[in-house]
Amino acid sequence: MKILTYTTLFPNAVDPNHGIFIENRILHFTRHYGHELRVVAPVPFFPKLRIFPRWHRFSQVPRQELRQDVAVFHPRYLVTPKLGMMLYGWSMFLGTLGTVRRLQRNFDFSAIDAHFLYPDAFAAILLGRVFQRPVVVSARGSDVNSYIRMAGIRTLLRFVVRRAAAVITVSGALKDLVAQLGIPKEKIRVIGNGVDRSNFYPVDQQAARKKLQLPSDRTLLLTTAKIDEAKGIHHLIDAMSELSSQRSDLMLLVAGNNSSAAYAKRLQEQIDRLHLGEVIRFVGPQAHASLRDWYSSCDLFCLASSREGWPNVLLEAMACGKPVVASRVGGIPEVVASPCYGLLIDSPSGTGFAEVIQAALGRNWDTQKIVNHARRHGWEAVSAKQQGLFREVVASEGMIGLPAGAPTHN
Repeated sequence: MKILTYTTLFPNAVDPNHGIFIENRILHFTRHYGHELRVVAPVPFFPKLRIFPRWHRFSQVPRQELRQDVAVFHPRYLVTPKLGMMLYGWSMFLGTLGTVRRLQRNFDFSAIDAHFLYPDAFAAILLGRVFQRPVVVSARGSDVNSYIRMAGIRTLLRFVVRRAAAVITVSGALKDLVAQLGIPKEKIRVIGNGVDRSNFYPVDQQAARKKLQLPSDRTLLLTTAKIDEAKGIHHLIDAMSELSSQRSDLMLLVAGNNSSAAYAKRLQEQIDRLHLGEVIRFVGPQAHASLRDWYSSCDLFCLASSREGWPNVLLEAMACGKPVVASRVGGIPEVVASPCYGLLIDSPSGTGFAEVIQAALGRNWDTQKIVNHARRHGWEAVSAKQQGLFREVVASEGMIGLPAGAPTHN
């Protein structure tokens, strides 16, 4: 098949970690089954003026680039911050229509693979109508968890899922939410994310610490998340305030991109107020390939999110042999399916995390059992589910000819 992936969540030359979980997912799928792939990853329009650094970065994204031998196109669309959100889907559609039209001349795609229900999948549904191609849409997490509460956007989400050829959710919890938009659950397939077993595996802890220039005599906690309030880093800071009075060897490492300057400022003020400057270290965004060393260097991985879809970081940490402590939200209980792999917190708070972190640090974990659990979620299993679904969708639309009696599921 020829597949067109359409999403704003895709790495680019300016932000190589942006949406890397989608890149990994689609590359493993298309390469394993020999499909051809092109990617359209729209970017908000912003003039090349050195003002508003967050928005200026978009102007530096190339119009076209090659990532891992895949052509990626970055057409622009108009965004008015905090205004006109109801129009973003139409703006994205109009801003990318010409690019997709030119692309189709030499790449007559069989299906559109759209990620993030709004505005991305909304625009993709409109493109599917123009080019008469089926659209498979994937709900990632915040596109449903947040937007389903907004009356106007909820209507647009309903438009998307009703007109999609199929709907993928990354967790069962997300499937239940999407079903509230008025489609039968049979139309929704749960296909969680996977872990790259060739990249995430245990390495010697002291060797990893030496490589990263981390202290060898400290008990290290790690969280990898964008610096955003929904990731709950403030809860972990409060937990460190309580824990550091009980044990002086603890240190919290925070790896991630700063997506909210206001929140980052609040976190620094919180650290200063609690006098935690020596025990909390922000290490910034890290290349995905280097995360194995960060996971391996820590004693415990933490994720304090208030909402999630299927956080890959948990599987990656477990694949490196690390137990996890996380909030019981979204698909997290499906990832951490047993207390043998980690401990979950019902209501995220500083005190709650302090208690559970202390309990986790005092427990003897079966490292191999944790690793084996993560490895069962390799990309191969995920790709097989995608293959079955896409063949079914494309065959039903008459876009490919299947031999008589051929199965549509692998």
